[in-house]
Amino acid sequence: MLGPDTSGEVEPVIVALADGLWVGLGSDHTDRKAEIMGIALSKQLCGKVIGSELWRFDEIAAHWDTIVIRSFATIGGQRVLYQEGALAAMRRPEDLIARYGGPLAASTIMFCGTLGAKGGIRPAARFEMELDDPVLRRRMTHGYDVVDLPVIT
Repeated sequence: MLGPDTSGEVEPVIVALADGLWVGLGSDHTDRKAEIMGIALSKQLCGKVIGSELWRFDEIAAHWDTIVIRSFATIGGQRVLYQEGALAAMRRPEDLIARYGGPLAASTIMFCGTLGAKGGIRPAARFEMELDDPVLRRRMTHGYDVVDLPVIT
């Protein structure tokens, strides 16, 4: 990332493929300093991280609201709980897709929103995220290290 003023945001991700909708895990990493100038700009300045595992949406749609999403951030050498809550606190994928304008074409990825950060938004050296499905007793995880590139003026 360019400079130290960025942070991750865990989000469920809908991936539309030829065989239907899938759910993954992503981080809408954002430049917080640039956010002052514009949210769209701040989000475009950082790469979006997506984990490699997917679950079929139709396998979890009926119990979507019970799935827990969480993230951990390594801040000052300490791993801390950064975000946590049930997906019930967020809009359902069907609603987001309808608001977008209809079915998602194959090869489309949609980030589905996030929860507030515990203790406020802050930069971290590492960002880890997970989806925890208590009904099917499985967990999806992904993490990444944040490397700050110097801002040269």
